[in-house]
Amino acid sequence: MGMRKVAIIGAGMTKFGEHWDRGFRDLVIEAGIKAIEDAKLTGNEISAGYVGTMAPGSLVGQEHAGALIADYMGLNPVPITRVEGACASGSLALRQGMMAVASGMHDIVVVGGVEKMTDLSTADVSEILGGAGDQEWELFNGITFPGLYAMMARRYMHEYGAGPEMLAAAAVKNHRNGAMNPYAQFQKEITLTDVLNSKTVADPLKVLDCSPITDGAAAVVLAPLDKAKDYMKNPVEIVASAQASGTLALHDRPTLSGIPAAQIAAQKAYAQAGMAPQDIDVAEVHDCFTIAELMAIEDLGFFPRGEGGKATLEGKTAIGNGRVVAVNTSGGLKAAGHPVGATGIKQAVEITWQLRGQAGKRQVPDAEIGLSHNVGGSGATAVVHIYRKVGA
Repeated sequence: MGMRKVAIIGAGMTKFGEHWDRGFRDLVIEAGIKAIEDAKLTGNEISAGYVGTMAPGSLVGQEHAGALIADYMGLNPVPITRVEGACASGSLALRQGMMAVASGMHDIVVVGGVEKMTDLSTADVSEILGGAGDQEWELFNGITFPGLYAMMARRYMHEYGAGPEMLAAAAVKNHRNGAMNPYAQFQKEITLTDVLNSKTVADPLKVLDCSPITDGAAAVVLAPLDKAKDYMKNPVEIVASAQASGTLALHDRPTLSGIPAAQIAAQKAYAQAGMAPQDIDVAEVHDCFTIAELMAIEDLGFFPRGEGGKATLEGKTAIGNGRVVAVNTSGGLKAAGHPVGATGIKQAVEITWQLRGQAGKRQVPDAEIGLSHNVGGSGATAVVHIYRKVGA
């Protein structure tokens, strides 16, 4: 293809949580500066930027986020482009940034993701997020996002005989990982009983099956791989980037117990990387609800159809579990939090730290290959990236 290889040379993020005293721009500036400092850049080397953010116009009354960020990060006149794909906005921004470097059009590109969500009521936020589904056929008729995923969970349980404790096991594992992540919104462990006894949101999903409403930002700096070593000794190469689309509305899909777009994006990513699911050491997957993680680990080929729940309950996706993949070491969306536009970039930051051996207590031993899986809405957009420790 004549495309250049691309590497991550800097990574940074804010703590995820409820930042009552900080605005949209404060969060994105903190993450951006951390990533630029991590890459040991002055900032003058950056020739383009992309930012993933889903709904700043609705959430904080601010559109034109690209220009705002260029201005407040002192990057003018560098072009900064906002990218939107619902909860996959961050990964779409990463993909745009990667293409900009791979094409040779830009050398050093900063990619960010940000969302400020806690300034509104839960009902208002739910309505805004509902716009990521089919507004006319789903939202207008009263379905919510938890409702859509509850339907998937019901179907999954019906098809595969899975029990609610299998869903709960994903939340328990992710809170255990989140407890070791200083950036996570929830840094406390929970038990299966806690999850199963928590209030029902949309049967069978309980409060502790759902990711929270979160403020936060994350950023990475990209460079051509052949120049990456000039900036840092342990860059991380992005060896694959794949995106696929599915139907906006759930009722139009061939299955409810998996996400077809995620399966296609995964297959394309493995083909690009010349890899298979068993090559992946650590994966950040989109667990907006616990059922989403079970479907993800099957869509990604880590486990056969219908076996993701059992595998999770048996601890096969935990850190230090031997030869199966460690999933959501950051705590996932469930425990680390889900500031929708920032999530895809947070996943890339976590994988970068894991492959550099900088993940502290949640470090996956000998991690060399990582993957991130980010889904927009109930599965209408899916993005999969694969990363490799340089030298691996």
